Amino acid sequence: MNTRNTIILAAGKGTRMKSKLYKVLHQVCGKAMVDHVLTQVEKTQMDQIVTVVGYGADDVKATLGDRTAYALQAKQMGTGHAVLQAEPLLKDEAGTTLIVSGDTPLFTAQTFEDLFAYHEAKHAAATVLTSVAPDPTGYGRIVRNNIGIVEKIVEQKDASSEEQEIHEINTGVYVFDNQKLFAALHQTSNDNAQGEYYLTDVIEILKQQGDIVAAYQMADFDESMGVNDRVALANATKIMRNRINRQHMRDGVTLIDPDTTYIDAGVKIGSDTIIEGGVVLKGSTVIGEDCYIGAHSEIRNSTLADHVTVTSSLLEDSTMASGSDIGPNSHLRPESHIGPKVHLGNFVEVKKATIGEGTKVGHLTYVGNAKLGKHINIGCGVIFVNYDGQHKHETVVGDDAFIGSNSNLIAPLNVADHSFVAAGSTITDDLKQYDMAIARQRQTNKPNYYQKLPYRGED
Repeated sequence: MNTRNTIILAAGKGTRMKSKLYKVLHQVCGKAMVDHVLTQVEKTQMDQIVTVVGYGADDVKATLGDRTAYALQAKQMGTGHAVLQAEPLLKDEAGTTLIVSGDTPLFTAQTFEDLFAYHEAKHAAATVLTSVAPDPTGYGRIVRNNIGIVEKIVEQKDASSEEQEIHEINTGVYVFDNQKLFAALHQTSNDNAQGEYYLTDVIEILKQQGDIVAAYQMADFDESMGVNDRVALANATKIMRNRINRQHMRDGVTLIDPDTTYIDAGVKIGSDTIIEGGVVLKGSTVIGEDCYIGAHSEIRNSTLADHVTVTSSLLEDSTMASGSDIGPNSHLRPESHIGPKVHLGNFVEVKKATIGEGTKVGHLTYVGNAKLGKHINIGCGVIFVNYDGQHKHETVVGDDAFIGSNSNLIAPLNVADHSFVAAGSTITDDLKQYDMAIARQRQTNKPNYYQKLPYRGED
């Protein structure tokens, strides 16, 4: 039975990135580059996927988990040597093997499928994915004969001046007959400028054996972009961001200014949602239909139901139910759960709290470690005092309660349904249903006090 397999090359350190983070783990639109590659490979329904790891092997494994098998390249001795590390896992398989680099995050599953189809139609032992580069510097060149048949692939450092003028480049992606691949790898040599075993040498070996070597030229060069430094990382991120934004717009989302809208690869957005400029949507964020996300809001790993409005606010690891709204300039910290039709106004901070349906928190308020019921009114300047210096404590406020402005609720505390806290109170004791709590000293006026001040200003 013929199988389809993939080898992802992810062993390099990436010294040109000048980073403590291994190259393939640098993120493009919220996802590690090697994760982008694996995600697209998975869409092509492979029988086996093997990722070759080296530098940062444990970190790469932690990122990709059990979605792939792994082979270790303990010493970096070239691409051919890297592929050879997967031999114990794949050598007995009949069929085809795709080879792709973990630092090429822009390839799509459709390109891989087109490459497989071309390879099979040509009955080739190897098919190289090529593209035409405006500036081919740094890429291996595809050398063809006078009738267009691939003769060889020459690395940049080994290319003659004439070969360096060629603009058709090797993208570093191949499909091979699996068993012929490993047989040829054992015939490669490291007699070259780098002293490494090149995967590209397999092409010449197969040709000398009389096997068919094909080359499939893809139309979109941008898709083949490899990332070797921070400049290329920024360019790849821009291309990916544009691709993500276009897809959301095609799916019925309005982006007022796509050039300043930053949406990670894992974000989901419902139709007829409107997103203004400067918005950042990160991680596993899910936004429902008919929402309005105002300018310069940032939403991280949060879930918004339909008909939610966010105005210039920051949301982290939280949820907002249908019809709720927040902002401007408010902050949902992690584990905040906002119920249906809740209103959170200006400068409201919520942390690890649940707020029930129809409750209103107008402005300048902190709600931390709390459970709020339905249809509560929280006045301006209210503080849920939750920390005693060592431990966090919880406040519970029942349905239809009224918390007056500038009140402090000192946890642990229970404020029952239909109870009332007078403005300016500091509450330390529980309230029963229908109670009103007033915790402030009565006003005392001191006659002529101003006249006693050492400096009174002008009368």
